[in-house]
Amino acid sequence: MQYAFVNNAQHAQTALNISAKTWFVLALVGQLAFAIYIGFRYGLALASGQPENMNLSMHITGYVEDDFAGNMMLYFHIAGAAILSTSGILQLVPSLRQRYPIFHRLNGRLFMIMGLAGALTGLYLTWLRGTRLDDLGAMGISINGVLIIVAIYLAWRYAIERKYAQHQRWAIHSFFLVNAVWTLRLFVMAWYMTTGGAGMTNTMDGPADFAISFGCYLLPMALAELYFWAKRQGRAKRKWAVFCTMTLGCLVTAIGVGGALAFMWFPRIITAINAL
Repeated sequence: MQYAFVNNAQHAQTALNISAKTWFVLALVGQLAFAIYIGFRYGLALASGQPENMNLSMHITGYVEDDFAGNMMLYFHIAGAAILSTSGILQLVPSLRQRYPIFHRLNGRLFMIMGLAGALTGLYLTWLRGTRLDDLGAMGISINGVLIIVAIYLAWRYAIERKYAQHQRWAIHSFFLVNAVWTLRLFVMAWYMTTGGAGMTNTMDGPADFAISFGCYLLPMALAELYFWAKRQGRAKRKWAVFCTMTLGCLVTAIGVGGALAFMWFPRIITAINAL
């Protein structure tokens, strides 16, 4: 009976769907926590008229007095990150797409516009303002910025052409690319908590730092493609193999979200509140 269960493609697909939903719940918690963190960490500093408090835990260029253009780019980039953290995850909810198509379209346009703005402001901050610790690591994030523009364009084009399967595929890739900085934080925390930070440095130029700067978007995109591939397969073993891979992805996400909450986001929220 156990052998029959393992070789049943329908059971394998059910397990695959459960792993995807589990990841979604973890991502929802992590994205909302990230948005709240941004609100407290940066919003409080601006609302209190003390923008210099944005630099309390920054290791890269933050608020700079008399740098109007650079500061405005920074503010817009941060505000976009908060909006995208909630906007993007809502686009992945099937019931919202089905029951509220108008909301899905409007929210999708907001996500695309803010995603493009985030990519362009990020490139500006990285290379024109010098907001980076290491050039090689910055290259990984910069390639991410270029890919955001490509993926959002393709998602928009397929939506206009009513090719919804292709649209969904590129919309999901857009989500992972836009949220790569969020994923980077999760990978950093997951790696640190499981290895003690092997291959990491304070200036983020270690081999693990370099791998994470590219892996924060390439790995989620590869996993998404594996999921799409597995859904098309008729053989149960292939579905189970992808299920195991996705389960590992869920585990990494859970560790990363938990670590970021405990050691990164919550302590910095407390620091921002105490600075008022």
